[in-house]
Amino acid sequence: MATAQVPQIDMNKLNAFIGQFVGDLGASVHAGMVVIGERLGLYKALAEGPANAAELAKKTKTDERYLREWLSSQAAGGYVSYDETTNKFSLSKEQAFTLADENSPAYLPGAFQLALGSLAAVPRIIESFRSGAGVGWHEHADDVFHGCERFFRPGYAANLVTSWIPSLDGVDAKLARGASVADVGCGKGASTILLAKAYPKSRFHGFDYHSGSIEAARESARREGVADRVSFDVAKAKEFPGQDYDFVAVFDCLHDMGDPVGAAAHVRARRRRRRRAHARRDRRRDQPDARARAPGRGPRPARAARPGESQRLALTTR
Repeated sequence: MATAQVPQIDMNKLNAFIGQFVGDLGASVHAGMVVIGERLGLYKALAEGPANAAELAKKTKTDERYLREWLSSQAAGGYVSYDETTNKFSLSKEQAFTLADENSPAYLPGAFQLALGSLAAVPRIIESFRSGAGVGWHEHADDVFHGCERFFRPGYAANLVTSWIPSLDGVDAKLARGASVADVGCGKGASTILLAKAYPKSRFHGFDYHSGSIEAARESARREGVADRVSFDVAKAKEFPGQDYDFVAVFDCLHDMGDPVGAAAHVRARRRRRRRAHARRDRRRDQPDARARAPGRGPRPARAARPGESQRLALTTR
């Protein structure tokens, strides 16, 4: 009777790979804990001062037993700090900056909400692997839309008006004088509204094919007091209306569209013709991982994504 062949295993390589797996597994599970902490206001409460489980439970109107486990896991993962002499938990300045301050350019919970929400599409994506069919942005869970906006908005708030726009020759002055601007793939309108607040003499038109995001963008514009100079409409990147835009922006979504070349061609056709500026920013590493789509236009085949959440900024101007 033949015996099964046992492959020769390099134990050092095996242990290294298992160690990587354990880290990835912990990170996957931890994403849910971060979302829980953010939604219940636990990070913000800890940022106000040290507390034990009972004190934090009273402050946030949550259950002490659950909080004891949550706090312990967060401390073990390095997301909160623990003082064994007082038996209290707290946030360092760095932890508070990234976990409790929604206006921080490094605010992180939105990324976890985006990642966790994107996993709901796994059954649909499995079928796409078999069929080759696309998975539309609109097919994702609501947490993907909310998480995407909350993840990208802090970066826009910190850089868009103060750094990115001024880096484009003549654009800042043009917007200050008054220009017609299209923001394609605007999502919930974070970038559009920030620009409208900074350049009150310009008029801004946000387009996205996801109707739920457009509804949220309109409400945000009213809340932020810019509805008089901002409009939001449902439209695909290859079909958005209007002519002679002085400035067309496509933030963090061109590379995820089903037909980015076609979208870029439509952008060129909508703007005033003279000169064109293009800026791109990338954060990449070397190995593939999974990523939820940035706000693209229309269904596309599922694909592996670049780690580090590749971010691009594409801009055209006359």
